[in-house]
Amino acid sequence: MFDTNWRRCHINWSHERDLQLGNLKKRCEEVGVDKEYAVYERRIRLDALTVFLLLHSAMTIIFCTLLIKTSMHIELIFIDVLLYALASLFIILVLSINYKEANKKWVVYVTSIIAVLTLVSVDMAIHFIHYYAHFWDLNFLYDTYVLFVIYMFLPMPTVKAPVLLGCSISCIYILFFFIEEIFYNNVEITHISNLLNISIDLVDYIWFNLLGTFFRLMTDIIVRSSFLERHQFMTEDIMLKGAREQEKMLLHSILPPQIAQPFQDDIRSRIALSGRRHGMRSRHQQTKERIMAIQTHPDVTILYADVVNYTHLTTTLSVEELVTVLHDLYASFDVAASFYRAQRIKFLGDCYYCVAGLSVPDPDHAKCCINLAHAMIAHIRDVRESRNLDIDMRIGVHSGSILAGVIGSAKLQYDIWGEDVVIANKLESTGVPGHVHISEKTLSLMVDHNFEILPATQQARDDIYLREHNIKTFLIAATDITNTPATSKMSTAFYVLPPKDKSKPINLDVHEELRKEFAEMPAGILSSMFKFLSRKGDGRRPLLGFVFLNFRDPTLEYNFMQEPDHLFKYCILLSWVVYISLFYVQSVDNQTLHSVNYVMHALSFIFQTVVVFIMWYKWLCHWRYHKQMHRYSKYSCFIFYCSHEIQRNLIARLCIYMFIILMYFLIIGLVLMDCDPTEFVVLHIESKLYLYEMSSSVCFQPWVLTKMLCLIIGVTLIFTGIPLTVKIVVGIVEASIYAIVIFFQYDYLFRNSSSTNPTFDPEICHCLLVSITLLSLYFMERQVEFNNKINYNWRVELLNKQQDAHITNKSITILLHNLLPTHVVKLYLTSLEKHEMYFESHKMVAVMFATLKNFEMDMSKLRFLNEIIFEFDAVLSQYKNECLVDKIKIVGCTYMAACGLHIREKRSQTTFSETEISWRDRQASPTANSLRREVSRAKEHMESFALRTQGVTSHPNDEVVFVITLFALDLMRTVWTINKLYKSIPLDKMFAGELSIGISSGEVMAGVVGASQVHYDIWGNPVNMASRMDSTGVPGFIQVTEESAVILRRCGLECDYRGMTYVKGRGILPTYFVGIDDNLEFRSPENM
Repeated sequence: MFDTNWRRCHINWSHERDLQLGNLKKRCEEVGVDKEYAVYERRIRLDALTVFLLLHSAMTIIFCTLLIKTSMHIELIFIDVLLYALASLFIILVLSINYKEANKKWVVYVTSIIAVLTLVSVDMAIHFIHYYAHFWDLNFLYDTYVLFVIYMFLPMPTVKAPVLLGCSISCIYILFFFIEEIFYNNVEITHISNLLNISIDLVDYIWFNLLGTFFRLMTDIIVRSSFLERHQFMTEDIMLKGAREQEKMLLHSILPPQIAQPFQDDIRSRIALSGRRHGMRSRHQQTKERIMAIQTHPDVTILYADVVNYTHLTTTLSVEELVTVLHDLYASFDVAASFYRAQRIKFLGDCYYCVAGLSVPDPDHAKCCINLAHAMIAHIRDVRESRNLDIDMRIGVHSGSILAGVIGSAKLQYDIWGEDVVIANKLESTGVPGHVHISEKTLSLMVDHNFEILPATQQARDDIYLREHNIKTFLIAATDITNTPATSKMSTAFYVLPPKDKSKPINLDVHEELRKEFAEMPAGILSSMFKFLSRKGDGRRPLLGFVFLNFRDPTLEYNFMQEPDHLFKYCILLSWVVYISLFYVQSVDNQTLHSVNYVMHALSFIFQTVVVFIMWYKWLCHWRYHKQMHRYSKYSCFIFYCSHEIQRNLIARLCIYMFIILMYFLIIGLVLMDCDPTEFVVLHIESKLYLYEMSSSVCFQPWVLTKMLCLIIGVTLIFTGIPLTVKIVVGIVEASIYAIVIFFQYDYLFRNSSSTNPTFDPEICHCLLVSITLLSLYFMERQVEFNNKINYNWRVELLNKQQDAHITNKSITILLHNLLPTHVVKLYLTSLEKHEMYFESHKMVAVMFATLKNFEMDMSKLRFLNEIIFEFDAVLSQYKNECLVDKIKIVGCTYMAACGLHIREKRSQTTFSETEISWRDRQASPTANSLRREVSRAKEHMESFALRTQGVTSHPNDEVVFVITLFALDLMRTVWTINKLYKSIPLDKMFAGELSIGISSGEVMAGVVGASQVHYDIWGNPVNMASRMDSTGVPGFIQVTEESAVILRRCGLECDYRGMTYVKGRGILPTYFVGIDDNLEFRSPENM
């Protein structure tokens, strides 16, 4: 906060401003929790009222018992006991009205006033009765106690009401003193000594009213600031929870929970470990990165569905129209799949496939898939008629066993593998539009059905794969199922989320949750005693100690004590005022002070004044210069630093606190030293023998000294920023020392002072007043400390939860960015909130399909395929920055990626030099050096080509074709390395395949479609052409379209004309192979 050389500093007034009562009230109104705070404050006041009723009842019983036991004339104190008992019972009945919820606001004020006036009336009634009946001049019992009750226990919500009531009661007592002294004791009130004596009583009441007002203000500030802090934390927690739930829903819509959880747990453990061991990675971590979350499902039914004439849609519809149609179809299919207990796996452009009996075993999984197939055909026919599109549905269904899970490390997607998966795919491709093509095994599982079974197609009978596996197939004609519940849900499935109710505030749910949290907030030690002071029910240690309310966890207690105290300066100011008041009372009560007394007082006063100046200097500077910039001197900065350190350092606060208490006791000690008890005994006996009035200056007045001690105990216990244990111990020590003074050293003086009741020992009266003061303040400070400790513990637990939530949220975010392109996650969530579909169009995107040839998919090869995909993903991780390569999907052994999907502002101004990747980040890649050479060479060729052909225009993002080709070459190098590695291992001949790659470029449409499981995909002619370039390609070569070949030649790459190639859906087109030499390097024209 402050520069240690104290030469340049500024005032940070934020903490002090936040703790001003006026600002706290404004903040409550701004955040809309003023009503909730009023309810919470009422609960706190009622808890304090309960403490008072118990304390007052116990005090009345004890006091009446002492009166009866110690009195030798019961008839003299009978009226006292009766009045005390009746008053106590009446006060309990009156104040109990406040526990009713439906009371008017004025009830709390009226009941409080009645209770206070009852105490005052009893006090004065006893005084009058004994004065006129027996001529006993008694002292009041409740004059100090009633002020404690007003400020600390009564449930009046505002500070003004207790102040007005306390001052009124003080005025009543002072007025009574005046009347008694003038009219009954015939005291000459104008005499200076009498005026000074009355001023002592006046200062006494000012003391205790000031002490009570300070207590109420500090309590209101602490409770209100804690409430607002708790509101802020709860709001953040609720908002974070909501965001986390939304992201979690999105995550589980892409990956099933049982698959997503292992990856999420792995990411969470690595995030937590990275916080402890930053930058360190163990062999165990590297091993965990190669996890393969795959499960076996032996009894399921697979459904493959293909949209007939899909290629025509991608080439004729706009981006929005295409995404709308696909979302309409796939979202409806998702709803129907959910209705028929099937889980959609994914869709591949025009292909949609799902599995029944996957998550939960289902004996009717075959029939569920057949019903789903009919619902899908019925819906696509409705779409065909309503949108006037020439589309239909071809479906294949087969039952068997599968492997399901995810492979790789980037852009994870749930998929299925196995022989039965391939069979289901074959059934779809050899089927008939508008029919369901099923296997004999699926038909055998449908015990009860009313479907018309037709013979299989000739194409299915001739299929080599189906004949090799002895698969008999049948057709089921589509039936009319438009009136089923599934179809009715499919008709409304276009809207993934229900429209928001505009009449309902957006944050209404948050406020409802906040109200529930506020209702559970602990309001006091009595209402939460069994929850926090004893946890025997759940087997855990109690959170707090019973007497001192210390945390059972030493670390938690230490951290709590180290919290800075920004209210400490108010306590310093209060203690300074109290010291002046004590000095005044001592000076008036004993007018023969010695010079040493004045020296000691001067030193004490100077010290406390310096501390007050240090603590309040910052406030003075802020008050003086808050409207203008001011450069503070190094002396001012030094004072700021000292003030900050005192607030922050517990040891400094304790030293100041103990010194102030010692200064107070120095005053008490000086008062006692000025009184010789032996001399007082002699003079008092002589005054009785010779019937003269003894001078009051001989010794101190016992009741004045007792009230001075009560004030000191009050300051001792309400000091903020000091541990409660320290305050209690200091308070008990103060009371104990005073008890020794009363009963041993100055026993004769106290014994001959006035009592509160006839025949009652005055020493006991003095001790009772001190004890009542100590107990009252202890119980109220106990309330404050309890709330502070519980709020602090709650804050610590919430911070831990937020840290855990942050790790969870971060793991979900990492997974989401590993499932969808980086820029899509946030944009899609925003679109989802606005009830909009997410789609985008890109003018230039390069698309790549890479397929492992001669790679049979079976159980023995799946783990090895996972290792290969991991290596591909490792290469992918090197392609960052401006030309990021995105992994789109994996289909069997085919790896699909694209470059140019990211939205970049001012992309047209981007030069090719910006596509160069940080080579320092690429050192982990085995192809880093070759990539650097190729990028540099391409840059030179593009610049020279632009100079030679100034009339030829090119797209500003043409470099994406070069980047995706570099990525394709890196994949080929990776496969070559794996082949070489496994050829050197004679025991493992699992892999001897080659990679066939197809690339195309052009305008692409992208979007997120689906209902129960959202899916990001890209569509367009480049996607179809890249797939065809791969399927018609040759292993070991990269086949590209003519448009892509032109761009690559501009980059300095050689492209060999392959010839005219038949492309499904497009006819015969010219295709090219990218020039690659035997060392897996690009061939350029210079090398030819």
